[in-house]
Amino acid sequence: MKARTVLISGASIAGPALAFWLRRHGFEPTVVERAAALREGGQAVDFRGEAHLSVLRRMGLLDATRAKQTNMGEQTFVDAEGKALVTLPAEFMSGDVEIHRGDLSRILYDATRETTEYRFGDAIAAMVETPRGVDVRFERGPSRTFDLVVGADGLHSGVRALAFGEEGRFLRFLGHYVAGFSLPNHLGLRRRGLIYSEPGRGVCVANAREPDEARALFVLASPPMAFDRRDVDAQKRIVTDAFASMRDRRRWEVPRLLDAMQTAPDLYFDAVARIDLDRVSKGRVALVGDAAFGGTLGGQGTGAAIIGAYVLAGELGAADGDHRVAFARYEARIRRYATRCQRGASHAGPFFAPRTPGRLWCRNLMYRVLASPKLEGVLRSLVTGAADGIVLEDYAA
Repeated sequence: MKARTVLISGASIAGPALAFWLRRHGFEPTVVERAAALREGGQAVDFRGEAHLSVLRRMGLLDATRAKQTNMGEQTFVDAEGKALVTLPAEFMSGDVEIHRGDLSRILYDATRETTEYRFGDAIAAMVETPRGVDVRFERGPSRTFDLVVGADGLHSGVRALAFGEEGRFLRFLGHYVAGFSLPNHLGLRRRGLIYSEPGRGVCVANAREPDEARALFVLASPPMAFDRRDVDAQKRIVTDAFASMRDRRRWEVPRLLDAMQTAPDLYFDAVARIDLDRVSKGRVALVGDAAFGGTLGGQGTGAAIIGAYVLAGELGAADGDHRVAFARYEARIRRYATRCQRGASHAGPFFAPRTPGRLWCRNLMYRVLASPKLEGVLRSLVTGAADGIVLEDYAA
């Protein structure tokens, strides 16, 4: 039986992008999202290289994305007194187009809400595959049957857990934890960021949106630790304890940033990790975006999600809804590309928080050299090489 109805779990980036292309290819997408509404705010995400920009252009959304871009500028490593050590060009951290995740999610939702059924405040509780489709039981709404189900619900995907097994089998911890939150722009930054590091600890603060708003990032090297993802107060204690010595020694802006974190309403805390799966489909269920190839930080997950959604929908269209053919082609086209992009997550922790004084010194020296005008092309290839490592098919819609 050829598939026509597709249930997508997740309304952040990959889910609405997939819905956009599925509708173009004649499918009937439904998006279910646990949150009661679109998630606002969040970290900035970026697109880099022609492959990323090409998909946005084909969607007709490149101009809308550029209209909301942060225009983020340089990022500077500083010492404990705030003296500049190394300045990185804007494209190193921000790519060709940087935008806040919430703004991008809104653009994708606005482009699909008239042609896609959205169910907010609900989630998939159980799935049973049958010869005629996938019987889905929701946590709140009535049960329904869909031809296919796609998990686009992030690093901690519920669909992946239901179809492939518990998360611990696939989540690879990369030795660091990250915390991010918004705060007042007390440093008066204007479209730029500052990074202070000590061995095993790194702190970044940047302004890339409203003049009076900033975003802080804490990165710490650590063995694996158990924490409750729903207990924000406990997460704040973890960060406070980890950076206590820097606060007590009044290193750079750490005391003020830790104080600001205590009242921040939007703390994000998670392990720096990536998803390692030997396959990203099983029967009538497939995964896209971070659910399939996630990397917490530095894994170019947003660009890979946009491209993955384009390829998955295109292959379903090319196969006239035959999911067995389409899922195999999707995996063959996307795996090498996505796993190469993922590798960046392995470098994010050591970039912000090198573990030893020697590694910290080497980081500063290396980026001082790379940021020189003579090596501008080398730096550009480093930040776009993985992102551009795919040739996109021109799927007929």
